[in-house]
Amino acid sequence: MPINTSYDEDAVIEAVAGGLDEFYTALIAKINELDIKEIMRRKNPYLFRAKAMLDATEIVKAVLAAFVSSSEETSFGKKFFEPVAAVAGQSNWAITDGVDVMAERGDAIYAVAVKSGTSVFNSSSRKSQERDFAKAMRQANLAHKRCIPVVGYSYGRKKTTGRGQPKIYFELAGQEFWYELTGDDQFYIKLIRFMGNLPERYVEEFEQAYQRATNRLVREFTNEFCLADGRIDWEKLVEFNSGR
Repeated sequence: MPINTSYDEDAVIEAVAGGLDEFYTALIAKINELDIKEIMRRKNPYLFRAKAMLDATEIVKAVLAAFVSSSEETSFGKKFFEPVAAVAGQSNWAITDGVDVMAERGDAIYAVAVKSGTSVFNSSSRKSQERDFAKAMRQANLAHKRCIPVVGYSYGRKKTTGRGQPKIYFELAGQEFWYELTGDDQFYIKLIRFMGNLPERYVEEFEQAYQRATNRLVREFTNEFCLADGRIDWEKLVEFNSGR
């Protein structure tokens, strides 16, 4: 039996619009604040040299693309999937750490941790999630309710784990997760439809911010890590990155 048998479509559409706006606003702000020294402290200068990357622009484009790629996945989960899931699941219970949807249905409280893809956990984060669910269980127990903990992956596929499995929670991904949350077997398809043409409204602003960041970071990289004749000063870069 899913958590919901119906949901407020207008409220979901509003949450989708708000989530997209929050996502792009946060991503553009991060791009605008990037500093080449902060980036290069976390990168592998030996790898760049081994790949014969002799162009400052080439290096900057590579690190900027990698930064955006890693940042947008996390940000999209927080700014888009989590609030949409809360609205779709009609969360009506006080949220605890590590739980994004808490919905009371009959004698049970569903505690749902919303994740993006299915590869988000390592051993440490999984244990942290289990502790968060334990807190939610205690909260439910105080109200004399059963707690049903769920890890929901917003996209992808994963072997479903049922309530009878050894873990204290069960896992659902993609279509199965959104069905559990909404009672609508096609919600995962509708979610992409609800976006409509909203993403196109942000493309120009994002591309402009991205290009400005590229130009600015190339200038900073050249000033910091290039010789007077334009060649990359690999020894200076390595010393900056790894020196005592």
